[in-house]
Amino acid sequence: MDRRSFLRTLSVGIIGSQVIDPRELFASLPAGGTLGGPALSVVKGADPTAATGAAIAALGGMGKFVSRGDVVIVKPNIGWDRTPEQGANTNPAVVAALVALALEAGAKKVKVFDNTCNTDRRCYERSGIAAAAKAAGADVFFVEERKLKKVDLKGEKIKEWPVYTDALEVDKIINVPVAKHHTLARVTLSMKNLMGLVGGNRNLLHQKIDVNVVDLAGYFKPTLTVLDAVRVLKRNGPQGGNVKDVEMRNTVAASTDCVAIDAYGATLFGMTGDDLGSVREAYGRGLGEKDLSKVNIIEKSLS
Repeated sequence: MDRRSFLRTLSVGIIGSQVIDPRELFASLPAGGTLGGPALSVVKGADPTAATGAAIAALGGMGKFVSRGDVVIVKPNIGWDRTPEQGANTNPAVVAALVALALEAGAKKVKVFDNTCNTDRRCYERSGIAAAAKAAGADVFFVEERKLKKVDLKGEKIKEWPVYTDALEVDKIINVPVAKHHTLARVTLSMKNLMGLVGGNRNLLHQKIDVNVVDLAGYFKPTLTVLDAVRVLKRNGPQGGNVKDVEMRNTVAASTDCVAIDAYGATLFGMTGDDLGSVREAYGRGLGEKDLSKVNIIEKSLS
């Protein structure tokens, strides 16, 4: 599917559906939310492309986040040599939809990359992300050691750390994690997904991991977070491998608040935000809202 086909599918999901009416739902909800709380859209639908488009539309459209001429990173999880059905990486259709929407909003360039755990070529190919993102118009590439630059992250635990220059020389970051189990952090959601923007000895970041991933969130401050819960890896994460560990949820959520979206992500595993150390830590630092009762949640289903 090329970029034009993506946009056509998105239009059907956003405009053509009788369930989603921008005049009724979206006009009064700026990206930052109303009534004193952030906005969080949760869209369920069998077509992840249309669900992604509807989730962004519910926050006012991609034009609220991406300006004409912006260089944008769409940052998925491409960490593992796994197929989409195994649920270890971000769904390629969700990634492609975000690339297409950012370009349609006027982005000068959209970059897609990740510091993978398994061999990068295998991860990019087997995940389906490289092909889908390229078809949608993204600049897809492997990370290279020569492009690392030591930066003072000014974190609670992480001070100076090597960061890929592509993550520094950018106007907007759209973080696109997949919801999945993690043996150390319990689950991996948006804040942990930012580890793919840095190099160095990342094993050290797993020591006091909850504090470290919040340090990364506080430094990078993604403009938008889109949680892929199309397939949720419920066990044996982060790399999985057995499709029996994957639960089909056909859900895409989006918010400007990474804490709120991770608190929502926790509910997919029968937990609350308070059950996750990273959510408690980020809330304590004022990076977002962990109490979902204070979040403007827009829930819709696409028929």
